[in-house]
Amino acid sequence: MLTAVAVRGYRSLRDLVLPLRRLTVVTGANGTGKSSLYRAVRLLADCGRGEVVASFAREGGVESALWAGPEHLGAARRTGTAQGGPRTKPISIELGYAADDFGYLADLGLPQDGGSAFARDPEIKREVIFAGPVARPGTTLVRRVRGLVEVANDNGRGFDALTANLPAHRSVLADWAAAAPELVAVRERLRDWRFYDGFRTDSGAASRRPQVGTRTPVLADDGADLAAAVQTILETGDDGLTAAVADAFDGASVSVSTVDGLFDLQLHQRGMLRPLRSAEISDGTLRFLLWTAALLSPAPPSLLVLNEPETSLHPDLLRPLADLIGRAAARTQVVIVTHSPTLREYLDARPLGSDADAWEIELTKDWGETKVVDQGLLTTPSWDWGKR
Repeated sequence: MLTAVAVRGYRSLRDLVLPLRRLTVVTGANGTGKSSLYRAVRLLADCGRGEVVASFAREGGVESALWAGPEHLGAARRTGTAQGGPRTKPISIELGYAADDFGYLADLGLPQDGGSAFARDPEIKREVIFAGPVARPGTTLVRRVRGLVEVANDNGRGFDALTANLPAHRSVLADWAAAAPELVAVRERLRDWRFYDGFRTDSGAASRRPQVGTRTPVLADDGADLAAAVQTILETGDDGLTAAVADAFDGASVSVSTVDGLFDLQLHQRGMLRPLRSAEISDGTLRFLLWTAALLSPAPPSLLVLNEPETSLHPDLLRPLADLIGRAAARTQVVIVTHSPTLREYLDARPLGSDADAWEIELTKDWGETKVVDQGLLTTPSWDWGKR
C-alpha cells in the first residue's frame, strides 16, 4: 500500500507531500490544486507506462506545467510582495511515491538541445527506486542520473552499472525493468493504477451504443465497454452490482442483451413493460451505472483514483455511491477528490475497520501554493528528493 505521494514544482504544487491511507478523501475549495494533484498522480503512473514525456507534451510542454512562483515564498509571506530572484536549484518537476515495499521518484527537467523540434519534451534527469519510506543513500536500490543507470550490488557496498547511455526521453522502468526485480515491481505497480475522471453520457457517448463484447474485468476510462463490464461482473456471481442498482433505483435491475456479438445494457424498472436500452437511460442513471461498473471491478488495482464522482448525480444517489466506494476501499487503496460535503459525510459514516483506515485531507492555497490544511512538521510524511 502507498503511504505517501510527493510532488514538487508542478503547477501550484510547489512542494507537497500527501500522506495516504486505505481511503483518502481529498477536498478543498475551487482553485486549491485538487485537479493538479489528480493530474500529477496520473503523470506519475505514466512513468511506469513510458508515456510521461508525451503526457507533458500534451500539456504544452514542461515549461507550461512548472510552478510559476518564486523558488522560495518566505520573503513574500514576510513582506507581502512576491519577487523573483536567483535560483539555487535546477528547474524541474519531481514526482514520487513511498509504499510499504518500494518507493520511486522521478526528476524531469528542461531539454538541453535547443535545436531539436522536440523542444516541448521534458528530459528525465534522475530516477530512484528505494526501500522503505524515504530515499536515502543506504536505502537506494536503483539510481539513474541522466544516462547512467546503476543497481545496488548484492554485498551492499556499491552499485553496478547497467548502462551509461539511457536516452533522456526514456525511463529506466521502460528499458531496463528486466534487470532487477525492484524495477519490475515498481513498473507493474504504476501500470496497475486506475483513474476515472467522469464519464460522457450525452447522446453520442460510446456507452450508449451497442459494442462488440469480450470478457471485461476492467472498465475502460471512457466507459465504452460498460455492457461487457457489467456482464463480466454478473457472471462472477458477485451480487454487489445487483444490490447497488436495486438500492439506487427502487428495486431496478440490469441485464445485458447480446445480438450477433454486440452487447447492450438494459435497465429493468418496476412498472415498465420492457427494459430501457442504454440509449434510453437518463444521463444520471447511466453515469451511476458507469461508476458502479468501475468500482466493482473483478480485478481491483493496487490504487484507484476518482476525480469528483459526484458530478451530475442526484443527491439521492450519493449514499449508494458512498457504499460502492467503501466496498472498493475494502479491496484496494482508494483516493477520491470531491467537492461534495454530502458524499464526504456518507463516506465518514462508513469506517473500514479502524480510524487509521480512512481520512480526509483538505487543500488550501497560500500565495499560490497548494498546502494541506493544518499540516506541520510532525504531520508531514518524511521525504527526501535528493540531488541530481
